[in-house]
Amino acid sequence: MAPLASKKRKRDDEGEDGRISFKISALPENLLGPVLVGFPGVQPPANTPFRCYRLKTTEDDPVTKVEKEFAAQPTFVVAETDDVEFFSNSEAVSGTGCTYLVAVHDKRTGKTIFRPAPLHILTRQVKRLKSVQPTPVAVAQRTEARNALGATFGTKKAQAAIRAQERNKIDIDAMKSVTGKLQSTIEGNTTNLPTQEQAKATADDSRLIPPFNADAERPDDVYPITNIITEAEWSSISISAMLKAENDRDRMALLPYNRSAWIKQKVREAFAGRKPSKTTLKLLFAISAMFTFYNARRNVSDKEKLKERLGRIPVILLDGLLTKFTDSARGSTKAHVTQELETNLLTHMFALCLRVDEWATDTTILAGDLSMPVAKVNQLFKSLGCKIEKLTKKELDRRRLPESEVNTKKAHLKVPLEFPKARAKRRN
Repeated sequence: MAPLASKKRKRDDEGEDGRISFKISALPENLLGPVLVGFPGVQPPANTPFRCYRLKTTEDDPVTKVEKEFAAQPTFVVAETDDVEFFSNSEAVSGTGCTYLVAVHDKRTGKTIFRPAPLHILTRQVKRLKSVQPTPVAVAQRTEARNALGATFGTKKAQAAIRAQERNKIDIDAMKSVTGKLQSTIEGNTTNLPTQEQAKATADDSRLIPPFNADAERPDDVYPITNIITEAEWSSISISAMLKAENDRDRMALLPYNRSAWIKQKVREAFAGRKPSKTTLKLLFAISAMFTFYNARRNVSDKEKLKERLGRIPVILLDGLLTKFTDSARGSTKAHVTQELETNLLTHMFALCLRVDEWATDTTILAGDLSMPVAKVNQLFKSLGCKIEKLTKKELDRRRLPESEVNTKKAHLKVPLEFPKARAKRRN
C-alpha cells in the first residue's frame, strides 16, 4: 500500500512564522489598478494588448478626481486584433451592482493584499463588418414573420385570424392592369358630387324646423312670424274678446287649449302691465291652437269631425295646420300625422314660444304640458339652434325676470345661428 500523503501544509507555503494575514492595499486609491474583464462568446488571444482609459464627464473636478478611488472612476477598456475590436459594454458595467476585489498573496511574508477592481464586460465588433449597414426590415417582412410564428405556435383563434387576413389580402400586382380604369371611373363618379356648400344647403333644407334666416344678425330675424303663420292665418286670429275679459281665468277660457301651465303663465305676464301686447296675445292664441292640434294628431283622418271638435280655432288657421302637418297615403283622402310631421309641428310651436319669451324659454314647463321628457324637448330646441344654459344677470334684467331664475337653465337662441353637429358613428 502506498503511504498516505501528508495533509500538513509545507513550511514553504506559509510565512516564516507559519501564519497568514490579510490587509487592504496601502497604495493610493486613485492609482491605476487591476481591472476585471469578461469575454462572453469569444476569447481573445493571450497576447492581445488591452488599454484602460478614464472617461471624461461633466462632473470632473481636479480635487475629486484625485481623491476618487480607481474602481469608482468611469473607465473604458479597449483592445484590437487584426480582425476584431474589443471594448467595454457600458450597460453591463453599470448594471453589475457588485464590488470586486483582486487579492495578491505573498508566499514569503504570508500576507494577502486586497485592492478594489472595476468589472468590464467586453463586447466585440468585426472590423470588416463596420462599414456594412444592416438591411432594413420592411413592414411586409415583419408581418410575414409574425404570421409564420402565429401559424406555428399561435392559438386556434390567432391562426384563424391569420388565415382570414391572408384571404382578404389585395394582390397589388394583379391590380396594376385595372388601376387606370378604376381611376377614370372614380373621377367620373365624383364629378357629380355636391360641394360642401351644396351639401350644407341640402342638410338645412331637410331640417324639421321652420324656414330660417341663417345670416340673421338678431334673434328676431332668425324665424320670422310669416315663415310659421301666413298673413291670412294671422289675420284670422281675433283677440278682442281676450282684451275685454276681466281676469286670467276668463281669458284662458277663450283660448283653444287652456290646460297649459306655460300659456297660463304667459297670459298672466302679458296682462301684468298697463297695456298687453297684441302680437304676444296672437302668438299665445296660435300656440294654444298648435297644442290642441298636437293632442288631436291621432284623430285627423276626418277633417269635418276635427273642425267640429276644434271649433275655437279659426277655419283658416286649422286648414293651415292640416296642410302643413298632415299627409295622406297615395290614393287615399284620409290624413294622418307622421313622426316627421309631428316633430315639425313641435319645432314650429317652440319657435313661437321663443319669440314670446324673448328667445329664452324654460323647457321644463313645456315638457310637463306635453307629457314629454325634458331631454327630448331640449333636443328639439337644440335643433332650432338653441343652447341649453343659464342666463346671466344682465340677460335676466333685460327680460324683467326675477333673480331666482339665475340657476334655471333655458333654451337660449343666439346669433350667429349654429345647429348641432351630427355625431360620428362608432366603429365596431
